[in-house]
Amino acid sequence: MGMYYEDFEDAGEFVTASRPVTEADVRAFAEVSGDRNPIHLDREAAVRAGFEGPIAHGALGLSVATGLANQLELTRGTLVALVGVTWRFRGAIYYGDQVTLHLRVASRRATGSPTRGLVTLAAELKNQRGEVVQDGEFIELIARRPHEEGSS
Repeated sequence: MGMYYEDFEDAGEFVTASRPVTEADVRAFAEVSGDRNPIHLDREAAVRAGFEGPIAHGALGLSVATGLANQLELTRGTLVALVGVTWRFRGAIYYGDQVTLHLRVASRRATGSPTRGLVTLAAELKNQRGEVVQDGEFIELIARRPHEEGSS
């Protein structure tokens, strides 16, 4: 079972394993999304646009970030909903880059419900050189720890 709302009070920071972003990932994302912009798929077009080579879609980076966060299983069985995301694209993600997600508990806020609360996680997606390529916040609705019958 993952962490409950109350567990995030002193939770601090979390770092995921790294994951490569491959050409196959970018091509698959282009097919799924329909975004076939040449800067993602063609080296010459990417270089003409000022990049070192083809780059991953910004939305692919965000998708990879949410997947890395999920692999930590912080909220396995306790996540009610992802209720908001703010996200910034700081730098290019190139084919072969190894990305790692760094999460920090930014805030917690009670809701009107006695069974759930909001947790905001500050997130930084970094490449293998430690450069922040994307960052933002995930706002999640998390279950509160259940109280046993008869407990105070």
